[in-house]
Amino acid sequence: MTRLRLLATALVLATTATGGWMARGWLEDSQRLTAERATEQAIAAAMARESEIAGAVETRLAELKANERIIDRGIIREIEKPIYRRVCLEPRLVRLLNDAAAGRAPASADVADALPNDAATAD
Repeated sequence: MTRLRLLATALVLATTATGGWMARGWLEDSQRLTAERATEQAIAAAMARESEIAGAVETRLAELKANERIIDRGIIREIEKPIYRRVCLEPRLVRLLNDAAAGRAPASADVADALPNDAATAD
């Protein structure tokens, strides 16, 4: 009798646990379904709103006339290579810049040349 009662109690507990587990699953599924439906309704409302706006824009664009002219004129520019002059730079630095602009290697044997009387106007 005790075994039978123990077996019945275990069976009732197992059935209750299984039923509770299934009920919990149904509840979670119901909540997921409600969330999915709400999301789908929000998306459908947004798509309807966007379609209405797009229709209004297309209607307005169809009414407009093309009144724009494009004028293309060729512009020719001549670009000169800059020649650096001594304004606030030392003569050796000016020579290095001019050599770099001309694409040649500076001569390492060059000694600083004597400056002319008016250094600001020297080439």
